[in-house]
Amino acid sequence: MSNSKPHHRSIPLDGVLILSTLANPDIRTRTLANGMTVVCQPMPWLRTASYTLWLPGGISAEIHGIENESECLARCGLSSLTVEMVQRGAGPYNSRQFVAAEDNLGIDSGGSSSTSVTSFSAAMPAESLVPGIGLLADLVRRPHLPIDQFEDAKLMMHQELMAYLDEPTQRLMRRLRERQYGVRLGRGGIASEESLETLTMEDVREFYENHYHAGQSILAIAGNFDDDSLDEAIDEAFGDWKTGQWPGLAAAEPIDGYEHIELPSSQTHIGFSFDNIPYGHPDYFVMRAGIGILSDGMSSRLFDRVREQHGLCYSVWASTHSLPPIKNSPDPESQKRGVGAVFGYAGTTPARAQQTLDLTLHEVRHLVDDLEPSELERWKVRIQSSLIMEQESSGSRAGSLASDLFQLGRVVPTEELEQTIESITLEQIRHYFQSHTPDTIRVTTIGPEPLSKTSADE
Repeated sequence: MSNSKPHHRSIPLDGVLILSTLANPDIRTRTLANGMTVVCQPMPWLRTASYTLWLPGGISAEIHGIENESECLARCGLSSLTVEMVQRGAGPYNSRQFVAAEDNLGIDSGGSSSTSVTSFSAAMPAESLVPGIGLLADLVRRPHLPIDQFEDAKLMMHQELMAYLDEPTQRLMRRLRERQYGVRLGRGGIASEESLETLTMEDVREFYENHYHAGQSILAIAGNFDDDSLDEAIDEAFGDWKTGQWPGLAAAEPIDGYEHIELPSSQTHIGFSFDNIPYGHPDYFVMRAGIGILSDGMSSRLFDRVREQHGLCYSVWASTHSLPPIKNSPDPESQKRGVGAVFGYAGTTPARAQQTLDLTLHEVRHLVDDLEPSELERWKVRIQSSLIMEQESSGSRAGSLASDLFQLGRVVPTEELEQTIESITLEQIRHYFQSHTPDTIRVTTIGPEPLSKTSADE
C-alpha cells in the first residue's frame, strides 16, 4: 500500500529517493520491443538475487479521465485491490499452489501500489531467479482474478481501513499529503467505506487490462546470476507481453493554510510540509544535506533541540519526497523534473503541542543560522555508511535501479554520487536555504484542540 510517512531510503513506492546506487560499472540496460526496460546489475559476491517490477499507473491511474469528485471517492483503493486480486492464483497455479511454488524456491515476494506505479518485488536464493522470473510473468500476465475470492479480498481491504482509522499518524500524513499535492495527486491507496461498497470485480478487471502491460515498465534485477540464462528467461517471459501507455500524473493543486482534525486523545499529532525541489534537480543533494542536518539521526537538529533539550515530544522528524515528471502540469519545471516536498511530523501532548510546533518550524526556518562543519561531516558519514551496507542487499540495489530509471531516465553510478556528496560545502547549503526559505508551510494537526496558525503563517 501507499506509505503514509515518507522515507529517506526504502523501495520508493511513492517515488521516494533511494540513496543507494551502483557499486560497479557492469550494468546492462536494454529495452524490449514492447517498451519494457530491463536493467541488471551483477553482484557475484552475494548468494541471493532480487527483482523489482514497476508498472506505471498506480493510485493516480484510478481516477484518470474522471472529474466527478464522488466518482473519484468511489474508486479509492482500486489499485491496491487489484494488487490483492492478481496474487490470488496465476498461470497453472491456484492461490495456494502459487504460494507453495514460491516457498519451495525460497522466494520472499510482495506487491503494492503507490502514486505512480504498481510494484512487485522479490528476494530469493540466486539459483531461484530464473524460475522466479517465470512465476512473476504468471502473476502479472496470467492472473486468475477469481470472482469467488473477491469478497475475501475486500475484507482484507476493510481490515486495512480499520487499522488505518485507528492510527492517527497515518491519517495525519495522508491528509497532509493531500494538502501538499492536491486531492488528486496526493490521494492515498487505502479504500473507503463507500468504495468498498461500490467497487466491483469488473472494476478490477478493467484496471488490470488498462494498466498491467509492458509499456514504460521497468524490470530491475540485482544479485548473483548468469547473464545469458537470465536474458533468455526474461525474453521468454515478457518478450510478447502487450504494450501500452501511461497517462501520467495529475498536476499538483496544493491546499495552503492550517487544518485541524478533532480527535479526543491524550496526544496531539502535528504534520507540516512545504514545497521542495525533486530528485534530479542540480541542487538536490545540497538541499538533502541540509534536511539531513535537520533530521537524520539522533544527533540531528530536530531530535536534539526539540526532543532532547526541551523534552517537548516523543517523536520528531522531517523527510524529503519526490514524484517523477508530470507532463500534465502547467509548470515547465514540473514537466521536466517532477515535484518535491519536505514532510515533517511531531508527536506530543496537547499541553506542549503549540511550543513543539513553534520550535520545530523555527528550526526549519533558521537551519543555516548556526551551521557547524561537524554536522555536515556527520551527515556525509551516515550516507557513506548506508551505501556500504547496501552493497550487501540485492533487494535494495534492484529498488535503486528502478528508482533512478523511473525518475531520471538513467542509473547514477556510485562514483558520481560519492563525488557529489563529498563536494558539498556548508557555504552551498547556506546559500541554498537562504534563497529557498519556505514561503508557505502547510500544517495539519490531529488532537483534542487546534493550535495557533501563527507558526504556519510566519
